[in-house]
Amino acid sequence: YDIKLNKDQEKIAQGIYSYIENKSQGFGGVHLIHGITGSGKTEVYIDIIQKVIEKGKEIIVLIPEIALTYQTVMRFYRKFGDKVSIINSKLSAGERYDQFERAKNGDIKIMIGPRSAVFTPFRNLGLIIIDEEHEGSYKSETSPRYHAREAAIFRAKNEGAAVVLGSATPAIDSYYKALTGEYNLYELKNRAKTSIPADVHIVDMRQELAMGNRTMFSAKLDELIKDRLDKKQQIMLFINRRGYAGFVSCRECGKAMKCPHCDVGLTLHNNNKLICHYCGYEIAMPKTCPECNSKYIAAFGTGTQKVEEAVKKMYPTARTLRMDMDTTSKKDGYEKILSQFSNGEADILIGTQMIVKGHDFPNVTLVGIIAADLSLYASDYRSSEKTFQLLTQAEGRAGRGKLRGEAVIQTYSPDNGSIIAASKQDYTEFYNQEILYRTISEYPPVVSLVAVQLTSKDEALLDKLSIKIKELIGKSGVDNKELRIIGPANANVARINDVYRKVIYIKCKEYKKLILVKDYIENCFEKMEENKKASIQFDFNPMSGF
Repeated sequence: YDIKLNKDQEKIAQGIYSYIENKSQGFGGVHLIHGITGSGKTEVYIDIIQKVIEKGKEIIVLIPEIALTYQTVMRFYRKFGDKVSIINSKLSAGERYDQFERAKNGDIKIMIGPRSAVFTPFRNLGLIIIDEEHEGSYKSETSPRYHAREAAIFRAKNEGAAVVLGSATPAIDSYYKALTGEYNLYELKNRAKTSIPADVHIVDMRQELAMGNRTMFSAKLDELIKDRLDKKQQIMLFINRRGYAGFVSCRECGKAMKCPHCDVGLTLHNNNKLICHYCGYEIAMPKTCPECNSKYIAAFGTGTQKVEEAVKKMYPTARTLRMDMDTTSKKDGYEKILSQFSNGEADILIGTQMIVKGHDFPNVTLVGIIAADLSLYASDYRSSEKTFQLLTQAEGRAGRGKLRGEAVIQTYSPDNGSIIAASKQDYTEFYNQEILYRTISEYPPVVSLVAVQLTSKDEALLDKLSIKIKELIGKSGVDNKELRIIGPANANVARINDVYRKVIYIKCKEYKKLILVKDYIENCFEKMEENKKASIQFDFNPMSGF
């Protein structure tokens, strides 16, 4: 299994490797490869791995759990055979232990796995590669709340290794560091094979409604689906469910109900109230749209099952496969569906973000994005970034073989910046507008942010404690002019299993100063009476709202 790199790939592989060579004793730096979908980042990784192995060193390759598919892994196996081992979350503790033992004893040279693979006990580590480095799953949502990227860089500095990050849509944080010179930046602007990026159409669903179309498929998408079914080509329908939290909007004018104080979408609760998860602002669910008085105002909800039913009704001859939490819960459910689709046993694959990660289906020439807006109004400052990434990844699935691909983005906000940038697959345009927003609103990566999360079964105690903690921040020894404190406020979900949750956000330009504040609060909390009935956790630059 030999890989021929094209000129662009060769240049990057050479550049990174010679940088590592020149630092042969010390830290080999952090290298970010920004390559459009299908530009052949994996080939570049394999080339660098080959050279690092020849030097007698070991390699960790991190891949998001979702994309840890048969396809990706086989490419490493074909090249490196039994030097490779794999871990994933389905392994038992014993199986994982065996793999780590093999690494420790030097029986293998390459470990591939999700974020926990960063702790593989190699004795002679030379390189850590993080593919799809923008993925939220690299950040642990439970304690210890480490981010695999940070852990990898820390480990590489300690052990004299190098870190390579790769993505078609790098995290804003990583790209910011690359532009400020903390990371080295490399760009792959063309697809590796002759295929061309898909033609993308944005459809305004408000106009579809005005024209009397009540289905979930716009006229454009409907026409293209029929065309592909006739030509015996495959179709993927992607539902952007991420961050779907009953956000409410008007289907006539497209207005989304937002909090006047926080600029995040309000969430519809079961008691028919719209609530802001950041400051607690609430109003009753309006019967008509406050903007245009239309009665078409409702919470959004489109599940994979609903889409599947609609497909079967409108295209009765099409063979469909559905991929979501229900259909992939068994150990190999995921693989089974992908291989069926790959073998041409179905015409249409319907799914959530699971289906858009790194898969290569040459016969897919149409990707339909059913509701692009769902993640736009999630109560989270990263919502535009997540939307842009998901849409770009989804479009990247179309036309990867010899046939030209098309993608249709259905949206109620066709003039939204991240949707326009995604339709052009223009990362730079997106980054420039997003970094401006982050600078003005003071969000990472421009400043650092820590979420102090307080929980207790005693609501009154928690209220008092949160005020106490806020006062302590002022006594931590860090100049208060440098800190911005937001809250305390009820958490996103203010009570889970009768445990009440509150959150305080602290922003500061310097990460190190936030660590001082955290240490101080932690020490004080340990001495408090309340610590028997309450708990405290800190999440630095959280990937999702608490």
